[in-house]
Amino acid sequence: METNVDARLRREAALHPYPLIFATISGAHLYGFASPDSDYDLRGCHVLPAREVVGLSPGRETIESSRDEDGLELDLVTHDVRKFFGLMLNKNGYVLEQLYSPLVVHSTPAHQELKAIARGCITRHHSHHYFGFAETQWRLFDKERPRRIKPLLYVYRVLLTGIHLMRTGEIEANLENLNQEAELPRVDELMALKREGPERSAMKDSDVAFHLDEYDRLRTELEDAHQASKLPDVPSARPALNDLLIRLRLPTPGSSQVVHNT
Repeated sequence: METNVDARLRREAALHPYPLIFATISGAHLYGFASPDSDYDLRGCHVLPAREVVGLSPGRETIESSRDEDGLELDLVTHDVRKFFGLMLNKNGYVLEQLYSPLVVHSTPAHQELKAIARGCITRHHSHHYFGFAETQWRLFDKERPRRIKPLLYVYRVLLTGIHLMRTGEIEANLENLNQEAELPRVDELMALKREGPERSAMKDSDVAFHLDEYDRLRTELEDAHQASKLPDVPSARPALNDLLIRLRLPTPGSSQVVHNT
């Protein structure tokens, strides 16, 4: 689903030095709690030409840039298809969230094909990604003074995303959507504070014990969901990803075009 995307983001995608498979919005805007001063995290996948893969001067496997585009702060990161596909096969929740983000800046037929293939990359072991990310964000939240709302919201977001994924096999990264099902107390209030205030909004120390209890409870819930999950143990999408990679890297005359601007 494409949305009303700022034209400055579309211009940034159009200026990419390599053909893009897709570019989507990630970060706080995807998660549903962007502050008025939040920057835009643009993520995607590009295709290096064959000569830059096999030659002595390899192309840029990862493209990164940060800049202000007419008053809009944006952070761009894209990976070459081979690296991106490898991450998809390696229990990496980030790339799946980027691939399935409904905030689409640029799409192609290959993007749609890749979303279909990616279902064969989802395994029950993706729970480890969300366990690790939640632990990192909780440590960040708990060591800062004053404690910020942002890393705490990330803790809730990743744990609920992991639980939802284990139970349904579906990627859902928006905390507002996730909490409609989970109905966690105080999360909507925290999201409202983050949306209305600055990026570094802080919270009261008196609330920390409550959120620690919720953090521990949700970690247990994610572990239970992992144990009960009917998702496969290993991905099945490697052959399909390999076929798509070859077609993207070495298109044959007369083959259907899988990469074009939309």
